[in-house]
Formats: sequence, C-alpha cells, structure tokens
Amino acid sequence: MKEITVRELYTLKETIARDIFDGVTYPWEVLPEISGFILRLGAALSEEEYEKQGENVWVARNAKVAPTASITGPAIIGKNAEIRHCAFIRGNAIVGEGAVVGNSTELKNVILFNKVQVPHYNYVGDSILGYKSHMGAGSITSNVKSDKTLVVVKTPEGNIETGRKKFGAMLGDEVEVGCGSILNPGTVVGSHTNIYPLSSVRGYVPGKSIYKKQGEIAEKQ
Repeated sequence: MKEITVRELYTLKETIARDIFDGVTYPWEVLPEISGFILRLGAALSEEEYEKQGENVWVARNAKVAPTASITGPAIIGKNAEIRHCAFIRGNAIVGEGAVVGNSTELKNVILFNKVQVPHYNYVGDSILGYKSHMGAGSITSNVKSDKTLVVVKTPEGNIETGRKKFGAMLGDEVEVGCGSILNPGTVVGSHTNIYPLSSVRGYVPGKSIYKKQGEIAEKQ
C-alpha cells in the first residue's frame, strides 16, 4: 500500500538517520537495524559537534540534557535537542535535532525525526515518529499484542504481515496525537493527521485526516 511507505510518510532530509531507509519500502523494516546503525553513525560523527558520553552515547554539544535524565546506549541525541527531567532513554534511540523528550518520557528502539515532541509522560517503543510529530501528555505506543502474536498492519487493501513481535507506531510528518491516547501495535498514521484525545487507535489512519474514534475519521478540509 503506497500510503504507508517510507517515501509517503516521511521527509527524509529531516533526520540524521536518513541512510537507514535506503532500499526500504515500509518503515518498520528498519526497527531491527537501529542499534547497529547508531554504532556506525556515532563513530563517524564530528567530535566538534558531538561528545561521546559513556558507552555508545553521542550527545550534540549544544543539546540540553537534564542531570536527572537517564540515557543508555546506543543512542544519538541531536543538535539543539532537549532531554528534560527524568527522561528515560533505554537504548537504540535516535533523537532528532530540536526534538523534545520530556518529563518521565521513556524511549526504546526508536527514531525521532527532527523537531518531534514527546514532552510529558509518554512511552514510545519500537516506533518511528516523523518530522514535527507531537504526542500529547500521557499518550503512548503499545508495542506488544496481549496474545504475544506477531503484529499485522491492517489496511483497507488487506493485512500486511510484519514478522515482528514488537511494533509500536509509525507516525508520519506533523501528526498530532491527543492527550491520553493509545496507539496499539501496528498503528500507522499518515502525515498531517490529528488524533482526538483519549483515542484507542489501531491499523492505518489516512494522512490529512481527523481521527475521532474507530470508524469515524474525517478528511481535513
């Protein structure tokens, strides 16, 4: 399905990780590659712009990292990013330029494009968030099905087998997720879409739309 491909969802110039998507059709295909990619990219980063801190953690020298934040490598924190009080980065994380990772937000195996905001009590795991996407307070990605079976992406054109047990959400550019929402395993949201607060989202949500609830999606005018 064309609408959920890398090229349709993301502006690749807005991430330091653009090369990881070379030759890839669907964005979730890169999830198992994030760790190794960070190790290769981190070793090549400019020492004038990035400082290696601890084991395989590269932090831009102009990024702001709160002393109470916890960052486990491999991880890259981009230029002008802000890692706030009690943020918990568990590894395999790329935080884009100008991005915000806020109070008590937890990241694991993720790519955050530039200027992404996950600023308040968010969990983002096994997910990719596009340029300027924003998750409201308390909204989370659920990355494992309750029955522990492999995740399937459900689309109007049929189901797509991912072969992955862990798969949170793929958010396109400039997606707005309302406070307290849950993005269930295998969620893919097209760019410039708004998700109502307190939503439970699963499957594919078209770009340039407003998600009110399951079965009620309005096209943006």
